[in-house]
Amino acid sequence: MKFDSIIIGGGVAGLSCAIRCVESGMKTAVITAGQSAMHFSSGSIDVLSRLPNGESVSTPFDAFPALAEQCPQHPYSKIGVNACRQALAWYQGMMEESGVFLTAQADESNHYRVTPMGTFRSTWLSQQTVHQFPMHALADGLSTIALVTVDGFRDFQPQLAASNLAALEAFRDVKIKTANVELPDFETMQRNPCEFRSIDISRVLKDETKLHAFAKSLIKQVGKADLVILPAIFGNGDGAATIKLLEGLTGFSICEIPTMPPSLLGIRLEDTMKSHFKQLGGLLLTGDEVLGGDIEQGQLKRIYTRHHEDIPLVAEHFLIASGSFFSKGLKAERHTVSEPIFGLDITDTPHRDHWYQPQFFSPNSHPFMKMGVACNDTLNPTIRGEAITNLYCAGAILAHYDPVHEGSGSGVAISTGHYVADKMIRAQQQQQQQQPNTDSKTQERTHA
Repeated sequence: MKFDSIIIGGGVAGLSCAIRCVESGMKTAVITAGQSAMHFSSGSIDVLSRLPNGESVSTPFDAFPALAEQCPQHPYSKIGVNACRQALAWYQGMMEESGVFLTAQADESNHYRVTPMGTFRSTWLSQQTVHQFPMHALADGLSTIALVTVDGFRDFQPQLAASNLAALEAFRDVKIKTANVELPDFETMQRNPCEFRSIDISRVLKDETKLHAFAKSLIKQVGKADLVILPAIFGNGDGAATIKLLEGLTGFSICEIPTMPPSLLGIRLEDTMKSHFKQLGGLLLTGDEVLGGDIEQGQLKRIYTRHHEDIPLVAEHFLIASGSFFSKGLKAERHTVSEPIFGLDITDTPHRDHWYQPQFFSPNSHPFMKMGVACNDTLNPTIRGEAITNLYCAGAILAHYDPVHEGSGSGVAISTGHYVADKMIRAQQQQQQQQPNTDSKTQERTHA
């Protein structure tokens, strides 16, 4: 099987690269072993919330020079601010075309999203169903907030969130109340409370009759509120449309918050990207696993997967975006870290005693979070110091950044995936331009 580009990994980075490639007309395949980290994500797009030294960032793009000074090997430092801007603008447009609207503050500053704990996390893009709290005025325009859960739902405790919100000075004059709303058909679902999760609730509320009943109960329990905060329990791809309908039925302004996995806000992004990729003609090989490949003269020629066994998959260009430790893109032994598919070079690994901070909830970054594959400035990895020129890396497999501490995970994934795709597209176009010249020379020799 031969392709123009093969993407290893079906997360944000891999799908961003794949969609961009197939948009340009490249024959593209994505190989993904299972669930991506999007099932555990907030569904918002973080660009940069904190510099490596811990300094808070309010306007991400303005902080790129300071980031490059502190960490010259950071993925953002390698691709540059313009590439990052272009990638995020493309991502917004692509997702909007597919029905998911992601917006930022007009002044390009970060905003806060509320968490299930009633705390705030800084981010840059949020879905249209997520209320954006301005960094300079958290409670702007809010006099009453209602935190609501479904009766029997264990993954969101509104009383805890309300207590934390009330402790903040910005909400001193805001009335904060909580409510439990009964879900239609709860009695039949109660037989297995361990599976009473967000995705189970979403299946019930897809029924408009039951959604109407839920809306009536919501009005009765809440009364009046400027903002109603609910756990993300509304559909996957059609969740935003369901919430819009609920807002019409209740008259409330509704804000979704992600809860324990599975995160419907994250799944919504993944499903939208996968659907868009397939609609454009891309091939998605799900449930498969890349076992290895053949590297000849500094290029990856073919790869082998578990399902295709001895039938190789061949391409001109490859991307590995298989994630970090959680997604098994990186493998940790007792004293070593490795990339398990090709044996790519890893950044220098210190003694295990220095992999982590003494405290789990440390204000400083855990060193293991910055471990990853060593790449050159064009994101080509190396094996024993030799660059693989048609293989690229993107997303969490990259070294020299901490997506959690910096609040940069999705931003790095999208921007590096898009950056690699542009390199693949340009290389493909150059090959196509050279092909007619090669063909004409061959014909001349034949006629001679």
